[in-house]
Amino acid sequence: MILTQEKFQQIISKFDSLKPILVVGDLGIDKYTYGDVKRISPEAPVPVLEVSKEWHKLGLAANVSDNLKSLDVASTLCGVIGDDVRANLVEHLLEERKLNTWGLVRDPSRHTTYKERVTTSTQQICRVDYETKDSIDEETYRRVSSRIQEFAENHSGLIIEDYGKGLFSEKLCQKIIHDFKEKNLMIAVDPSRSTPPIWYKGATLLKPNRLEANMMVEALGYFKERKLEVIAQVLADKLNLEKVIITLGPDGMAMLDTKQDDKLRIIPTAANEVFDVSGAGDTAIAAITSSLLAGATLEEAAWVGNCAAGVVVRKRGTALCSMEELKEYFLNLKKIMK
Repeated sequence: MILTQEKFQQIISKFDSLKPILVVGDLGIDKYTYGDVKRISPEAPVPVLEVSKEWHKLGLAANVSDNLKSLDVASTLCGVIGDDVRANLVEHLLEERKLNTWGLVRDPSRHTTYKERVTTSTQQICRVDYETKDSIDEETYRRVSSRIQEFAENHSGLIIEDYGKGLFSEKLCQKIIHDFKEKNLMIAVDPSRSTPPIWYKGATLLKPNRLEANMMVEALGYFKERKLEVIAQVLADKLNLEKVIITLGPDGMAMLDTKQDDKLRIIPTAANEVFDVSGAGDTAIAAITSSLLAGATLEEAAWVGNCAAGVVVRKRGTALCSMEELKEYFLNLKKIMK
C-alpha cells in the first residue's frame, strides 16, 4: 500500500537538512542534438537531421548529484575525468548547478565520457560515445581514494554509481565500503552489469534492475534461477547486504530488507506515461538513498523513488525531478490509487 501523505511529507521535509551524500562514480556529459528528418541523404541511405536545438546535461554519476540537488539534498561528487575540453565542460555544468568540483580527479590519459544522442520528436536516430573504459592507473586510484577518505568524515552516506567505465576495481570498492561501514554510514550501490558482484560485498543497499540482478546471480553461480524471491535472497546472502531493491520497469519495484522481516515485497510502478527512461535509475537511487537517510523504511523509500522516477520518464532525455514535481506526482498518484 502506498505511504500516507503525512509520512511522505515527513520524509521529504528532512531532505534539505541531511548531511551531504558522497556520490562516487563514473562521470560524463550527455549531449542532445534534436531536430526533424525531412529527407534521405543522397550520399547514403540515411536520414538527414535538420538540427533545431542542442543541449548538454550532466550524465552518469554526475546526474545522480544533479538529481540530489533537484531534491534539495546536498552532495559531493567524486570521480575521474580527462584533461580535455569536455572536462572543462563538466566543471562548467557543475558550477552552473552550484555543485562543487572538489572531488573531480583529472587524468590526461583518459577521455572525458561524452555521449551524444541524435533525436527527433519520435525517435533516437543514433548515439555517439567518446570514452575510455580502461581501468584507472595506480596514481589515479591513489588520488581518488585519498579524496574519498577525506570526504567520509563529513558525509551522511555514500552512493556508488557504477557505469563500468573503469573507475571501480575490487580494491577501490572494498576500500570505500569498509571506510564508510567503519563509520556506520550507509552505502547504496547502483551496479554495473559488467562488474563482478562480489566487488559490492558489504554494502547497505544494492539497486540493480531485473536484467542486472539476473546477471549477478548467474555470476554468483545460480545459473537457472529466475524467481525474484530467490534472486533477492541470494544477492543479500552472498554479498552480505542489508537491503536489496530490484527495479522491474513497468512492473514496479521488488525489495528485501533483512533487518525487517526478510520477505520480498513488490510495489507497482508509479509511471503512468513513459517517454524516455534515460537516467531514471539515477533519479531512483538519489530519492531512495535520501529517503532512507531521512528515516524511511525500505518500502517507504521505494515509493518515493518510484514517484521520482515516474516524473523523469515523462521528460525527454536525462532529466531531473524537482521537489515540487515530486509532491505533485505523489498527490496525483494517491488520487489514482484510492
